[in-house]
Amino acid sequence: MKTLRKWAKTCFCDVTWQQLALIVLGTAVLSFGVHNIHQRAGVTEGGVIGMILLLHQHLGWSAAILSPLLDVICYGLAWRQLGVGFIRLSVFSTLCLAGFYRLWELFPPLLPNLSAHPLWAAVLGGVLVGLGAGLVVSQGGSCGGDDALALSIARVTRWRLSAAYLVTDLTVLALSLTYIPWQRIIYSLVTVLISSPLIDLVQSAFAKRKETALQKGGTQTPVDIPPVSD
Repeated sequence: MKTLRKWAKTCFCDVTWQQLALIVLGTAVLSFGVHNIHQRAGVTEGGVIGMILLLHQHLGWSAAILSPLLDVICYGLAWRQLGVGFIRLSVFSTLCLAGFYRLWELFPPLLPNLSAHPLWAAVLGGVLVGLGAGLVVSQGGSCGGDDALALSIARVTRWRLSAAYLVTDLTVLALSLTYIPWQRIIYSLVTVLISSPLIDLVQSAFAKRKETALQKGGTQTPVDIPPVSD
């Protein structure tokens, strides 16, 4: 136990408790939305999850192989662009996300089943995903390969974060039309168009708050996030 505490203190010596708390809150909100809304209503997604489904459909590869493979590729790109600190917080975020998924599975559904109302499911799910992922990203972490890839694209191209998310998600959704009817894809598009700007909005709000604190002589630990273009 002492060794674990020493390791944690060393790894997170430059991270505030506020950052860790917001990452925990973000993963809780994100996983709650996906588990209680998206999964039950059958709303598919873009990004890495959508690419896993796409490759599984066309190549027959197992999701157990594709998931870590695609995440490793995305995190490899992020390592070069965003540094070790990003990977460290992303590992913490990923563990929190897995823990909350497991927690929600222990309880009966906590929201009404919106399967008969996929548009509402797409809207509400998009809001929760956007807020949750936005909190995590604003603190310098990510919830998976999707966030890592979008952050890397935003850093290299200097696009807004929402644009980077939209490009990756819309590309995957367009490719998914090869095996998913457009009537189902349209709900995923609604989710993407809501969650991507929300992630950007939350990230921008925290970036401005950090900048204001630094200008006033605050001691808040800087968070390594890509610059947001106007």
